[in-house]
Amino acid sequence: MIWEPERLDDQRHLSEGDPGGMLPAVAASAAHVRTGYRTAVESRLDRLADHGRPRAIVVAGMGGSGIAGDILAAAAGNGAPLPIVTLRSYQLPGWVGATDLVIAVSGSGDTEETLSVATQAVRRGCSLLGVGPAGSPLEAIAVQASALYVPVPVTGASRANIWLLAVPLIVAAAELRFVQADAELFERVAKSLEDMAHRCRPSSESFINPGKSLALDLAESVPMIWGSSQAAGVAAYRLVCQLGANAKYPAVYGELPEVDHNLVEVFDGPLAERDIFADTAGRTLRLVMLRDVEEHPQVTRRRETSLRLARERDVPVTELAAEGTHPLERMAGLIALGDYAGTYLALGYGIDPTPVSAITEIKARNSQ
Repeated sequence: MIWEPERLDDQRHLSEGDPGGMLPAVAASAAHVRTGYRTAVESRLDRLADHGRPRAIVVAGMGGSGIAGDILAAAAGNGAPLPIVTLRSYQLPGWVGATDLVIAVSGSGDTEETLSVATQAVRRGCSLLGVGPAGSPLEAIAVQASALYVPVPVTGASRANIWLLAVPLIVAAAELRFVQADAELFERVAKSLEDMAHRCRPSSESFINPGKSLALDLAESVPMIWGSSQAAGVAAYRLVCQLGANAKYPAVYGELPEVDHNLVEVFDGPLAERDIFADTAGRTLRLVMLRDVEEHPQVTRRRETSLRLARERDVPVTELAAEGTHPLERMAGLIALGDYAGTYLALGYGIDPTPVSAITEIKARNSQ
């Protein structure tokens, strides 16, 4: 597979190379926020408050569904009055019991790990909230347990429906009164995603299109994607996952200040070296820093020092700054930009971004 940047401004290639419609799916994010909010309200999530605030919240989900739990935790922030844990596993931890809320999220509605955890939650007497397609095995578990369920209209790849799956969790948290989120916030998020969709549209040329520009930065490099806060860290992790699923491209995730205790050493490693006499440029390290407007003062110092260190060692740097007053707004903007970049990177390499043949093969082999 050869990187051909001119493909990014070839409208015919962008259309024919994306038969599964990943670009239109990413562009539908604003509509997904509005639909997710409306569906959550119609599902009467206000009834969650009838049993009081839970001791802890465990969000069970895998892949693009699991990140909904990370979004919830980052939206609640360090001021959350209870633990919020994202569980990517078959097994519910032993400490989870009847005073806890388990939220099972599955874009397909039949993810085996998530169904396993939901079943265990019912057996232990936990409160259960399900989020997924109507008529799915996950809904059947919720209905049988007389639990709440949000039937979201998921279509296509689960990873392209992130806001349909995540927004109901934020609504649930608002009903439990540990996240400040109302209709006005979700509309602001939707409008910011509409603006990003306009700026990253396929007909917008690479030199002014932020999604294509980021893809150009990432191409032919080994990206280290770091976040400077919990919210930015979620966006960084999402970008790494999207690069893997859509572009089949490896990347390394990290979050400050932890990366300054380990991954920063890569700046002195073999991938940071450049051979100026080589006939062709080799793949070298690139640092992609996702900045948040709300950072711990010491993290801000570490971010600035890390960037300076990278530049002094001739490691290319890309800085992206979050915008917005609410952490959900800031995450949404960074996530949307990364979703576009991952899709454009795939198309620049001539890769159809929708199929996930390796994931499908693993599932098929494990079901035998």
